[in-house]
Amino acid sequence: MLTLTLLGSLAFAQGRQNKKDGNDWREKMRAEQVAFITSELDLTESEAQAFWPVYNEVQKQRREAFKAAGEAYMALEKGVNEKDVASLLENYLSAKKAGEKIEADAVENYKKVLPVNKVAKLLLAEEKFRQKQIHRLGQGRGPGQGGRPGGPGNGGRQPSLENEPSTM
Repeated sequence: MLTLTLLGSLAFAQGRQNKKDGNDWREKMRAEQVAFITSELDLTESEAQAFWPVYNEVQKQRREAFKAAGEAYMALEKGVNEKDVASLLENYLSAKKAGEKIEADAVENYKKVLPVNKVAKLLLAEEKFRQKQIHRLGQGRGPGQGGRPGGPGNGGRQPSLENEPSTM
């Protein structure tokens, strides 16, 4: 019984550590994003003071919309009958439209605190940062490094056996 209690305590502590690490990862990513956007936009001090509260609010709205769309998608996947599926599909599409509206409204809100050329730079910087992170995630995921044949770390390709030494 003592062994089970100790193992349970260790598992609980490990779970808490993983959650903490997950938050550390998010905080690190957020700090990198802020530094990247600040550099790309070349914000003045007054622009930065006006911009970051607006940007943070948009980010919050994006997260909420993404979560709502994800929940609607998962509910749609589990749809049981045609009546339920029609309603769930409508919920999913509504959540997606809400996300699109957030994006459109964000541009208008950014224009209130930044010149239009910096708003355009912001949109480009966000995409550039996203691509940079995707590329970084793909690094080091080849065979033997956490990737799997045909999986995301291998570009979806199966390993070639043409140049493998014969075992016969």
